Amino acid sequence: MSTQVCSCAEQVKKLTQQISVMRREIKNLRQQIDGSIRSHKKQVSSLQSMLTDCVNLNHGLQVQSKNPSQSPSRMNQLVQGRIQTVPIGYVNSCFAVKSGTPRQPTICSSSRASLKIESSVFNNPDHSLVGLEQYSHIWIIFLFHKNGQLSYKAKVKPPRLNGEKVGVYSTRSPHRPNALGLTLAKLERITGDTIYLSGVDIISGTPVLDIKPYIPDYDSPTTRTDNTSSEHRQTSSFTDPQVPQDMELDEEPDILQASFEHSSELCPETSISCPASDSDLSWTKTSKPRDVSDMLAEVKDYLKQEQFTENPAEDKNKDAAGDNLTGTTPISSSRLNFGQELHSSIAAWIRAPPVSNLDVRFTVHAEKELKEFVPCDSTESKRPKFQFLNGPDEAVAAIHGILSADPRSVYRRKRCQDRLFFFTLDTADITCWFGDGFAEVVRVRPVQN
Repeated sequence: MSTQVCSCAEQVKKLTQQISVMRREIKNLRQQIDGSIRSHKKQVSSLQSMLTDCVNLNHGLQVQSKNPSQSPSRMNQLVQGRIQTVPIGYVNSCFAVKSGTPRQPTICSSSRASLKIESSVFNNPDHSLVGLEQYSHIWIIFLFHKNGQLSYKAKVKPPRLNGEKVGVYSTRSPHRPNALGLTLAKLERITGDTIYLSGVDIISGTPVLDIKPYIPDYDSPTTRTDNTSSEHRQTSSFTDPQVPQDMELDEEPDILQASFEHSSELCPETSISCPASDSDLSWTKTSKPRDVSDMLAEVKDYLKQEQFTENPAEDKNKDAAGDNLTGTTPISSSRLNFGQELHSSIAAWIRAPPVSNLDVRFTVHAEKELKEFVPCDSTESKRPKFQFLNGPDEAVAAIHGILSADPRSVYRRKRCQDRLFFFTLDTADITCWFGDGFAEVVRVRPVQN
């Protein structure tokens, strides 16, 4: 009797295991079906849009104009929130494939790329870049054209979270309903219709949709000021008619100097510089005055915070009036904000991810192979030559940045630990492997055409 019970228990266990396997397979099939349905809907929508344009063209509804964006069909699509994107150019980068490309531009600041504006967008492409040389960084809006599939999910697994799921809109994942990417790149120079960049995380052939200058006054919350601050900027103690005559300016010279420097900073839309002539002075007197004593009171309250002192314990021993400023750190005018302070916050796992940075090593053979490469501006033809990088030292810095951030996916990190990892940097094919807390480069060879 006991033997029959044991055999029945084993059969039940086997059936339970088979059922669990079948459930997993059914779940995978459902996910594949959902992805196929979404892909099918996108393709049908694209075909419907193309057919609509063809019908409108055949019926003579499209306006004959040099600017096709004025056609009724395009206007209707714009009202509905649907547009037909036109790449303004394509990136030529030191990263040829997705594997090994940094996920963020700050990971590899020595990376290089160029972007040429298409002549099909503007008759004079170089005219569209006039004035852009005044900025040090630019925003680049592009397409993730190498996603492979049009599938996307509401929750994703960022590599830095090592498999934990979060919402797609709380990440920079490329798999999104609209495969749009945004990156901040350093502008090196502009030559004609071509922009030369550094610190990029874009692969070659990426279509770019738009370029916008990076302006810290608008784009960085820490540099924004409120309306109160702009009012203080427009008046100073030198031009304000209501300055108390008995006020001693040498009571707190450091505070006043910092506040005057802050008020004399220029902002294109809200700031006015100190007058340089009598005419400027008379004009400034007509502006709305403010009480400088109130401003100084706000400055005093702000400077009493512990963040301006080198030693919080010393700050407690200061007198209540706050006149003794010994031991304080130099005050930056950009940190003074005469209103409610603005702060920004990010997810904790961005700065403290569960995946730590890796140590990067080179074998002796790999170092020797890397030193054979010559810079991009070299005239030597016998040795392998970089197309973007300025020599082996810059390549070493780029490799350190890429590998220290662990470019592997979560699947490869967990399931393929014993396999070699390959990626391309400029004209070099790099082979490496990963151990416990380190990555080692074992081979560097020129790219085979």
